[in-house]
Amino acid sequence: TATDISGPTGSPSAGSGTGAGGGPPIMPLASPLMGKKKKPFLGMPAPLGYVPGLGRGATGFTTRSDIGPARDANDPVDDRHAPPGKRTVGDQMKKSQDDDDEDLNDTNYDEFNGYAGSLFSSGPYEKDDEEADAIYAALDKRMDERRKERRELREKEEIEKYRMERPKIQQQFSDLKRKLAEVSEEEWLSIPEVGDARNKRQRNPRYEKLTPVPDSFFSKHLQTGENHTSVDPLQGLGGLNTPYPGSMTPGLMTPGTGELDMRKIGQARNTLMDMRLSQVSDSVSGQTVVDPKGYLTDLNSMIPTYGGDISDIKKARLLLKSVRETNPHHPPAWIASARLEEVTGKLQVARNLIMKGTEMCPKSEDVWLEAARLQPGDTAKAVVAQAVRHMPQSVRIYIRAAELETDVRAKKRVLRKALENVSKSVRLWKTAVELEEPEDARIMLSRAVECCPTSVELWLALARLETYENARRVLNKARENIPTDRHIWITAAKLEEANGNTQMVDKIIDRAITSLRANGVEINREQWIQDAEECDKAGSVATCQAVIRAVIGIGIEEEDCKHTWMEDAESCVAHGALECARAIYAHALQVFPSKKSVWLRAAYFEKNHGTRESLEALLQRAVAHCPKAEVLWLMGAKSKWLAEDVPAARSILALAFQANPNSEEIWLAAVKLESENNEYERARRLLAKARSSAPTARVFMKSVKLEWVLGNIEAAQELCTEALKHYEDFPKLWMMRGQIEEQCENMDKAREAYNQGLKKCPHSVPLWLLLSRLEERVGQLTRARAILEKARLKNPQSPELWLESVRLEFRAGLKNIANTLMAKALQECPNSGILWAEAVFLEARPQRKTKSVDALKKCEHDPHVLLAVAKLFWSERKITKAREWFLRTVKIEPDLGDAWALFYKFEMQHGTEEQQEEVRKRCENAEPRHGELWCAESKHVLNWQKKTGEILAEVASKIKNTF
Repeated sequence: TATDISGPTGSPSAGSGTGAGGGPPIMPLASPLMGKKKKPFLGMPAPLGYVPGLGRGATGFTTRSDIGPARDANDPVDDRHAPPGKRTVGDQMKKSQDDDDEDLNDTNYDEFNGYAGSLFSSGPYEKDDEEADAIYAALDKRMDERRKERRELREKEEIEKYRMERPKIQQQFSDLKRKLAEVSEEEWLSIPEVGDARNKRQRNPRYEKLTPVPDSFFSKHLQTGENHTSVDPLQGLGGLNTPYPGSMTPGLMTPGTGELDMRKIGQARNTLMDMRLSQVSDSVSGQTVVDPKGYLTDLNSMIPTYGGDISDIKKARLLLKSVRETNPHHPPAWIASARLEEVTGKLQVARNLIMKGTEMCPKSEDVWLEAARLQPGDTAKAVVAQAVRHMPQSVRIYIRAAELETDVRAKKRVLRKALENVSKSVRLWKTAVELEEPEDARIMLSRAVECCPTSVELWLALARLETYENARRVLNKARENIPTDRHIWITAAKLEEANGNTQMVDKIIDRAITSLRANGVEINREQWIQDAEECDKAGSVATCQAVIRAVIGIGIEEEDCKHTWMEDAESCVAHGALECARAIYAHALQVFPSKKSVWLRAAYFEKNHGTRESLEALLQRAVAHCPKAEVLWLMGAKSKWLAEDVPAARSILALAFQANPNSEEIWLAAVKLESENNEYERARRLLAKARSSAPTARVFMKSVKLEWVLGNIEAAQELCTEALKHYEDFPKLWMMRGQIEEQCENMDKAREAYNQGLKKCPHSVPLWLLLSRLEERVGQLTRARAILEKARLKNPQSPELWLESVRLEFRAGLKNIANTLMAKALQECPNSGILWAEAVFLEARPQRKTKSVDALKKCEHDPHVLLAVAKLFWSERKITKAREWFLRTVKIEPDLGDAWALFYKFEMQHGTEEQQEEVRKRCENAEPRHGELWCAESKHVLNWQKKTGEILAEVASKIKNTF
């Protein structure tokens, strides 16, 4: 048969046109295919290595038609009457596999190879079989090795020959691929897209789309000024185009014309919207059901708010369900189930569950309360009403019912109804009384105490509302009913005090303790002291003091008395009960009149919390009892001096001198008093006397200082030389000598004084610092460095010396060396606050915060570190935080003058006048003595007579916020 449809020229081939007998050719019928041009490749032979379908990847797969329909092993077979072992597809497959294993048919036999399968595969495999197999395998292997090289060579040749005949597509195009490297970008972009032979409709099967005309189209035409109110239906406007104008909705046509009226369309649309909206409105009340706020709330409630694992919820649900089913009368199961649903956002399910719970456990208070909590407003009231019917004695349910009422009158009505049923409940009475006016409350309370005679609170509330006489009667009645409660007695004492019968107060408290003991009540000291504190805060001073006097000694061993009482007084001060503390101190001083420490504590208490008069009265009694306590004498003299009563201060010091002859403290106090009040001659005479009768290093130092500040430099130097003969190991004298020489610009003499001082006092850090600063001032940086190194060797682990070394380098502009030294310093003194504080500000701005955190870890309560943190916040303009940290610093260490000065400067820049004034006052009360900047000013010769407030302003004015 001819396979070609046409010859190379396209004319019909011989086999297609001639008749059987070789007669004239029969003309075919004119068919539409005749005129169509044939594809050029149809008559050509296939190219070399052509595999049909390879280009589109359609080779190497198997279709369902090749292997038959997919069937499960358990499916029944088609044969309805199959024998028992072959009734499923799986059985038949097994059988066919067995058949394959041993197919001993003649067709499966070959003369040379034998049977294709293994003849004895079903028989047992024994040792000798294994041996035989091993021998055969060894033979095969050897034979194979003999022919291996030849075989491999042959295989290689065959593969090459095959590749020559049928090269891979990859190889066919490799030369073209190489040429791709030469293709320019323009050529690449100008390659035409691969066409699609299908026509447009086949390529994009779309449904016919009808688009309504947008309103903007009409509004635009209306604005152009052409007042068309109609559209010609024959114009091709998408959705308005209808084949039959007559089938238009009646009413949209303008009467008499076949045209569309646009305004009618707009009205129709509005009507449709109205209809839609009215469908969602409530047919009964006419109000719309869709409350926008409620709708949004509902939407929110639909969002699952529970963040946990859903499988956990399912497990919990299952567990709770089994609990409910096994024990339906167990209230916690119902409550837990409802709460689970509530947490997962299914409020209605929760409500249904808890209502079921109320049916199953009608006597459980908790279930009813939970139901009332879950239900909304009015439903909750109905639930509570039901609960009351089941449990008419439940106080909690009545109180819940009252809470649900919004109107006060309704609340009162509920509570009165409750009190009819449960008249013995103190809680109900209290709730009811709170809602009443004072007059009605008094009437209710008088009934309440009849119903609940053992409630102290009700008795006391009634006593508060009654007049004095009636209140006394009420309290007496209360005492008869409740003989074991201390509050009634204390209230009675307060009542007497408020009405001016102070002499009765002590009697009542004493009687109270006797009566309570008689009734077997243990007197708990702590509780009574707490009551006394409350009396103090309420302003009943006499009662408070009477209580303290009565109970302070109960249950304490004699040797513990002093210690315990001091602790009690301090705790009272901490709680703000100053009268209690005063009463405790007074009692302690009666018991221990000769104890100096008790007098001192009482004096400090009066100084901080009392008036000047109370302090002076106390100190007068103190020095009478403890004449040898210099501190008490000095406190008394200072108090008089601060009140500008100098003669009284002198007389106190004179008395002190009689009691303590030749006391250094009193000598120096007398000198200070005279010098501060410009009585310089008197001060000189006193110092001269002191030097002859009680010579000490301090007396000499004060003598030198007095001459120095008064400008008598020569006298000061002479006194200094004399003092150093006696006290050469007192470093302050050497410092003064050096500083006097520095002041006179005698640098060499000053250096000599410091060096001599350091030979005698090598462990005096301030001396080393003065010497190094002297060298730095004259420009000898290297010498200053050497001095500080020597100082550090002599005084290891001295943070002040390390700090000076770091600052020396910093001032010289060598920041890198300063940082290295700081690291060494922190290794040697890891817990030094001053070093950490400096380290914070050595860092660049971004690293300061991190450094400050490290500093706080190492020195949590160090005032210098706290101050550095405050400065850090200040530099970042975090005003509130900075103020907090300043307050913390001055609270921890009120003696640090630098902190006060920085705080004052901060308030000057960012605070109000009141805040500035407060800082100044607190600083004056604290009287700070230490701090680098502070001491530089306060110990300066020119500032020797300045008060704390003046020094504060001076130091603050010299601080620059360079940090």
